[in-house]
Amino acid sequence: MTLTVIILTKNEQLHIERAMASVAGVADRCVVVDSGSTDATLTLAKSAGAEILSNPWTNHATQFNWALDQLGTETQWILRLDADEIVTAKLAEEIKSVLPTLGTDITGVFVSRHMAFWGRRIRWGGLFPLRVMRLFRHGQGRCENRWMDEHIITSGPAANFVGEIIDDNHNSLSWWTEKHNAYASREVVDLLSVEYGFAQADSVTNMGQRSEASVKRWIKENVYARLPSGLRAFAYFFYRYIVRLGFLDGKEGAAFHILQGLWYRYLVDMKLHEVKSFMKKTGAGPKDAIRSVLGIDLT
Repeated sequence: MTLTVIILTKNEQLHIERAMASVAGVADRCVVVDSGSTDATLTLAKSAGAEILSNPWTNHATQFNWALDQLGTETQWILRLDADEIVTAKLAEEIKSVLPTLGTDITGVFVSRHMAFWGRRIRWGGLFPLRVMRLFRHGQGRCENRWMDEHIITSGPAANFVGEIIDDNHNSLSWWTEKHNAYASREVVDLLSVEYGFAQADSVTNMGQRSEASVKRWIKENVYARLPSGLRAFAYFFYRYIVRLGFLDGKEGAAFHILQGLWYRYLVDMKLHEVKSFMKKTGAGPKDAIRSVLGIDLT
């Protein structure tokens, strides 16, 4: 069995060595796909043995699928790993001992993903662990064609591992809010695409196997999306922080749930309102409005 790890990067000098070290015992090849780092990311990645590819950034799905297309046929399995994530020892052991024994009908593997915020693991709020597909057979999986919240879709049955991937970003809060500001714009693109049908998009809800990601996506698109804009952010935060006991995550958890569960979701709604108001005022179509308001060119 051969395994290639794909890591997308831009200015990830705080994380890249840690990510690569976590898969050093199981990866036959580590491919870092960079989109213009200006820090020491590439120097550190090369020193750790990574193969470096460069490609201009559009969105995560486009970049990851481009990376898949650059690989040869010599690798059998792919592991998708973000630069600020680590593979736990338990998952590494499963990859080493269990992955080679899977039947040829198995096209992917679900693992648990946890998140740490300001060094504290988020355990409440109904979010984590999240079961995600990160391991899949080369040629049997692709990333959803979406601007935000993209998942791997495979062509057949999937197995389940108990090992974990930990998301533990060490950047500043200013970096975090800037990143989520960009995320909000990208999510608005997906919401408008669903409403106006201007882009062909894959969906994890159409996967052959039922998954946690597909259930959450269905709820988001068929329940949450029908709630009043703006107010639904407060309803979601109440559900996470009170009903699902998010307050038990302490001070760090309060910051995470307020910022990610309330501020971010409200920001998405207000950006959506801004784009639609522009369309109504100017008569512009959704693509032109997105370019003018959000600065995202969909051509």
